This record gives sequence, structure tokens and C-alpha cells, in this order.
Amino acid sequence: MSIEVKDVMGRVAIAVLEDASFADIVAAMKRYAVGAVTVVDADQRPVGVVSEDDLLLKETDPARHAVSMFESRRQRHEHEKAAGVRAIQLMTSPAITVTPGTSVRDAARLMHDRRIKQVPVIDVVTGRIVGTLHQHDVLRVFTRPAAELETDVKAVLADPEAFTIEVDKGVVTVSGRVQWRSQAIALVEAVRAVEGVVDVVARITAGNDDLVVVPPLL
Repeated sequence: MSIEVKDVMGRVAIAVLEDASFADIVAAMKRYAVGAVTVVDADQRPVGVVSEDDLLLKETDPARHAVSMFESRRQRHEHEKAAGVRAIQLMTSPAITVTPGTSVRDAARLMHDRRIKQVPVIDVVTGRIVGTLHQHDVLRVFTRPAAELETDVKAVLADPEAFTIEVDKGVVTVSGRVQWRSQAIALVEAVRAVEGVVDVVARITAGNDDLVVVPPLL
């Protein structure tokens, strides 16, 4: 069973309007104990995100009021952010979003690739923000009940009755016998792909090794 964002996301949409002040943003971060807030337009659609890094430019960019013809586009953009006082001036845009139906695995990959700790969740029809997905929400898949995880593991096995499954703190031990070694490898990979599996211990024997490469006769 694929776990989706709607199964783990926070139902509170942590967001501020485009005209929110610097102080309003800091207050929202403090209130919800988060490192970023989504910026939404009047229709509650995400248009960007303000992170702690964006706000820190106010302190770390002493040249925010100076302009140089030799500075890069990135430096100019950072100077503009450092001088900003409203969310629309401080935010990084566009906002990176997911939907309730996005798989947690895909959301985790997105957050890792973009190096972000949280993403707004939007309604697939209206585009409005309906919640927030944090890194700790994604990690909840690794605290699934053992019985639930065992059920999902058995679901990926062609003949679950032929194997013994043990689950301990997310580590799945699979014991049994298959005809071919390639089947054992495929089985382990299928179990490893189940969301919530921390690791797989394979105690599987194979009757035949179909992965042995026989050198050609001279």
C-alpha cells in the first residue's frame, strides 16, 4: 500500500499573506515552531516561501543598501531580499508544492533534492493550501505498527504463506526458500520498497543459482 501525503501531513496550513510584515513572519515561525512559512495570495494559493535563511539576510548582508555594477544576479537578489520588509519581498518563489495524493516517497525525494524541510500541500483542483508537510511527518512512516507493516510486506509476496515474516522496529526478517537466486534478490528489493521498512534481513535459500556467469569454452 502506497502511503500518501494526506496520511501524514499536518492539517494546519502555516502561511502568511503577501503583505505580511517581517515581524509577522517571525511571529508565525515562533508560534508554530517552524523554520519557514508559505506565502499565499488573496485566494489562499501559494506564491512563495519565506525561510529563516531569507530572514537572516537582514543581519548577514551589510551591503543591503549598497549597489555595485560588479555584483552577480544572485548577489543583487540577496540584497533586495535583505532590504525587504514584506513577505512578497522576502520570499523565494515559486513555491514548491505537493498534493494530498502525492506519495510520501515522492515527497521525501522532492524535499531531499531541493533541500527543503517543509512544503505546502495544495488542493489539486483549487490550488489552495490545505496543509503543510514537514520532514518529521515524512519520517512517521518509519513508526508504523508492526502488524500493519507485516500486512503490507506480505502483499508484495507472490506466495506469502511460503515465507516467515518478522518485524522488529521497522526491520523486516524474511525466511523461506525459492527456486532461483534471482527470485530471492527480487523479493528482498520488493520488501525494501515497502514504505516504513527500515532494513531487510534475508534468510532465504535458493535451490538454483541462475546468476552464475559461465565462461565461454575456448
